[in-house]
Amino acid sequence: MPDSTHTAGQTLAKVAIFSGLTGNELEFLARRTVPRHYSAGEIVFGEGQQCSGLYVVESGNVRIFKSSANGREHVLSIDGPGSSIAELPVFDGGAYPASATAVDDTTLLFVSKQDFQALCLAHPEVPLKVLRIVGARLRRLVGIIEELSFTTVRHRLAAYLLRLGQKSGKRTTAGVEVTLPITNQELAAQIGTVRELVSRNLSRLQAEGLVKIDGRNVLICNLKALENENDATE
Repeated sequence: MPDSTHTAGQTLAKVAIFSGLTGNELEFLARRTVPRHYSAGEIVFGEGQQCSGLYVVESGNVRIFKSSANGREHVLSIDGPGSSIAELPVFDGGAYPASATAVDDTTLLFVSKQDFQALCLAHPEVPLKVLRIVGARLRRLVGIIEELSFTTVRHRLAAYLLRLGQKSGKRTTAGVEVTLPITNQELAAQIGTVRELVSRNLSRLQAEGLVKIDGRNVLICNLKALENENDATE
């Protein structure tokens, strides 16, 4: 087996929708994948573009987002290695419902619509796994809609900081230290607002003693108060 096919097979084996395929089946699929390389910021596909296949992230990260007519963006997800992207339009024959760009230098494995549909016919368990993944994404999108409809920017910012603290925070005697992995502009796109409101609300949280901010380094000084912000409703 060529090294490139072996590497692609190893990547495919980590993807939820392909779990359960035998080594030979993964190799069969791997031989039909096409590696595509993208630089940071490069477009993978655009919203409304006709879908020609799905992608699997081999390395790097891909940002999935929606754009408004005035250019504002809302980030739906950031998908890393082992994630599959754009399974739904492969099934319904429609266009890509959102846009995708590379966050950093990224390698994707492209699986054509024809090859994926043939795999689904041969292995009925694959579309069932796709349904589970699409269902989970639908639940997440419903959650996003609820947040945008029923919560304030302050609430969404507090929730983001709490998630970041749980994921990568460092507990100290002064509080929980976190490092913002993205700019205020990118953070605004993730929580459905504009950069100015992110900066304003961070400043208010700092003025109230909930956080201390030094560049991208944030110290959550009053975790309980920030949790109360997250629990509060409009």
